[in-house]
Amino acid sequence: MATQEPMLDRAPRRETAGSGEGGRHWLTKARPSAGSIYAALVVVLSAWVLHSFLEALLAACVAASASWPLYRKFVACLPRRMARSAAPLLFTAGITVFVLAPLLFALGALLAEAHALLLTISAADREGIAAPLWLQDVPAAGPWLVANWDSSLARPGALSTWLQRIDPAALLTGANSLGHFLARHLMIILFTILVLFLLYREGESLAQAARRVLRDRIGERAEGYVDVATRALRASVSSMLVVGLFDGFACFFAFALAGVPHAALWAAITGALALVPFLGYAAVAALAVQLALAGAAAPALFSLVLGGLVLFCGDKIVRPMIAHSGTHLPFVWVLMGCLGGFEVLGLVGLVIGPVLLALTRELWKERVRALAPGEA
Repeated sequence: MATQEPMLDRAPRRETAGSGEGGRHWLTKARPSAGSIYAALVVVLSAWVLHSFLEALLAACVAASASWPLYRKFVACLPRRMARSAAPLLFTAGITVFVLAPLLFALGALLAEAHALLLTISAADREGIAAPLWLQDVPAAGPWLVANWDSSLARPGALSTWLQRIDPAALLTGANSLGHFLARHLMIILFTILVLFLLYREGESLAQAARRVLRDRIGERAEGYVDVATRALRASVSSMLVVGLFDGFACFFAFALAGVPHAALWAAITGALALVPFLGYAAVAALAVQLALAGAAAPALFSLVLGGLVLFCGDKIVRPMIAHSGTHLPFVWVLMGCLGGFEVLGLVGLVIGPVLLALTRELWKERVRALAPGEA
């Protein structure tokens, strides 16, 4: 007698996402192989080795991506035999001057003003630094402030005596920290320039290779993600430049209205430093201190208030408004992306933060679109 098959074996089988050839193929791809584990280990170790250069790599990638359309136009204007060899070097030099020259000018002018102020204070200390006339008119605390000033600084050499009380070890520690800070950022700038040159020279091949890898891993959606990231990145870089120009011109009118001497120079310093968040406030504060020590209390107060208001509007209103055109994110999300990125990654985070949020928004929209037909 023929043996009957078990009823369970004769029951119709439901095809599931994990059954059949397609399911076995998916499980086979999902199961990590020795080669993929080795590749992941190599990538992780490489990232660990290069983590100190992360800021330089990100800054170079941001600068190259944002300026790539200009670079292609520049290459098209050169003779063909120069395009491959000279174009990356010349354009890297041009971008470096365009970015660093305003900052170096602003820092140099600020240091020159600080040096002149210190010389004035040192000369006044030889005969005793008299209290500013406006200090007496400070409400409630004016006479008390003048009395303390006269007892502390009005005597000849009083400031020098006070400075001699500072612990030399504390000064050495501060100078050491400042030296480390300057050396680290100088290294970041140098490696950013070097990587930027390499990206201009090999940019086409690197971009094509990256697109092929993304298309292989993600699919056709990779092109959409690259476009979203590129638009958001260029809009974020444009917002930095617009903020610098806005702060420079607006501060010129604010300082001129407050009666500040050399208003154009101080506005240029503030606008250049405003490219880096919070450095603009340092320029406004330095101006206010200089005016206050010179006895111009009203211009000092007006320049401090108006300059701070201009910088606040530039950072918190103008920057997110310009970045919104490329990221298509609500105002508050652009603002949080800029501030959060700056907190985590420094200056380059002002660009990376909104880009990441724009990609997150795109992923969210695709997920919602994918779920919509099933819910209907």
